Amino acid sequence: MVARDPVTPVPPAPRLSVVICTRNRARVLPEALACYPRLTADFPWELIVVDNGSSDGTREVLERFAATVAFPVRVVSEPRKGLSRARNRGWRLARAAIVVFTDDDCYPEPDFLTRILECFERRPIGYLGGRILLYDKDDFPITILKRDSPLVLEPGTFIDTGVVQGANMSARREALEAVGGFDEMLGAGTPFCSEDIDFVGRLSAAGYAGAYDPAPLVLHHHRRRASEEVRALARTYDIGRGAYFMKCLLEPARRRPAWVAIRSTVRMHLEAGRRGSRRHLLRIVYELRGALGYLGARLVRRVAGASGGGREGVDSGRE
Repeated sequence: MVARDPVTPVPPAPRLSVVICTRNRARVLPEALACYPRLTADFPWELIVVDNGSSDGTREVLERFAATVAFPVRVVSEPRKGLSRARNRGWRLARAAIVVFTDDDCYPEPDFLTRILECFERRPIGYLGGRILLYDKDDFPITILKRDSPLVLEPGTFIDTGVVQGANMSARREALEAVGGFDEMLGAGTPFCSEDIDFVGRLSAAGYAGAYDPAPLVLHHHRRRASEEVRALARTYDIGRGAYFMKCLLEPARRRPAWVAIRSTVRMHLEAGRRGSRRHLLRIVYELRGALGYLGARLVRRVAGASGGGREGVDSGRE
């Protein structure tokens, strides 16, 4: 009798791929990672964690975690600083048809993945946003999304900032491929933190329907309490919003609805300013700063590309 080699079973293909990007968070990262073994999905899924050039032992934390869990974990590196670069690196390695994005300081509820898959099976959508609540009630109530009713986002809709946030965002892989993923001129690690809303805005302009649904829930443990931290973050969001508006104005498919939204936003700020709100007047200043800064960055990149020193568009994300 001829001995046969044992057949190694092929693991089932994942239904969802979860992408987390992290940089120098070794001290607090284990708190977020501890949520993933508690997820109750009854279908195969995978976790991809992108180390975005950490220098503090983050890689070791990730490798120890990957060695102790039963589900597939892939720890990969994107040494070039930038959240969009790291996200592009992650989704391009994903094996599932639906890619889930969340942050390294967010704690998903146990039914998080189940609810996401249900949303995609219920509607013919290309992208999805979910609810984000505070984990620690002592943290300042910022970078959260408390809407408790679903919202349908028709193709061609202008997507305003805050409607979908990167801490709880999912998309079909085919949609990611159609628009080239995330714009690497935007996002943490750049002057403009609007990569998430720009991404879903481009999906909408490309003809994809989307939705917000409160069922997929993550708790955000951002740890910001000091007033100066909060003001600095608000300035960052204002600058990012201005960059997003400028990018929309530069793209014919988004120009008209963006202009309507910009006029409405400016009128709101000016009216609040007349009522004595200095904060709203400052928002106009920072949004204008972001718009002009983004336009300048685009011009610099175009000149560099024309001279052979670079190129426009979204990077490939390859190492």
